[in-house]
Amino acid sequence: MKGIDYTTFVDISSIIQDFWDDAAVKQTYEKRNLFQISDSCQYFFDHINRIAMPNFLPTNKDILYCRKATRGICEHTFEINKIPFRFIDVGGQRSQRQKWFQCFTDITSILFMVASNEYDQVILEDRRTNRVVESRSVFETIVNNRAFSNVSIILFMNKSDLLKEKVPKSDIRQYFSDFTGDHLSVRDVQFFLVDKFETSRKDRARPFFYHYTTAVDTENIRRVFVDVRDTILQQNLKSLMMQ
Repeated sequence: MKGIDYTTFVDISSIIQDFWDDAAVKQTYEKRNLFQISDSCQYFFDHINRIAMPNFLPTNKDILYCRKATRGICEHTFEINKIPFRFIDVGGQRSQRQKWFQCFTDITSILFMVASNEYDQVILEDRRTNRVVESRSVFETIVNNRAFSNVSIILFMNKSDLLKEKVPKSDIRQYFSDFTGDHLSVRDVQFFLVDKFETSRKDRARPFFYHYTTAVDTENIRRVFVDVRDTILQQNLKSLMMQ
């Protein structure tokens, strides 16, 4: 925890647990779409006693639930099936977007992440704009940019697990009046959200992939591998046909 040593954290863990068990806190948390609250806080509150154990070591799942907003540009290189991959992670906040295009050269694919459960939430910057609407606007700008005419787009409609929890509680029709499906059907909501992004593409010939994912699903990277592999194959076939 930032600003507190682990010994102090262990000492106050029971207080944190009592806080989380408070009925008023639980009622407030049910309305979390009205606030800027991390999706992972429930996970850590639910595991507070385990985390406070003297011999605590974080599990892979603990690490996956840790989230810190990307600031600036981060580059990660690793191998998948003995093939080197270079991932460039750019911050999604409005203040970070001016830095994007300086690193969008010689890339094969753009992986665009959308938190599908945030259809009833607003962005931090102005506290008015719907988060999905904001994401679609950014997506439309990127996907129709001429600089990316040979780049495939991989759309991850992320946090599907949280979407399933939210759909019965939050009517999507209150936020998107053009929704005509069954508002209690997770599948209908997912199709609607993907269609919002898919229809913003002007060039239908460009490779486009989409997946419904969860933030802690380790299979996500395999999906990226398959999509990037298919993109490279399509590019090679196109080059051969032009020779």
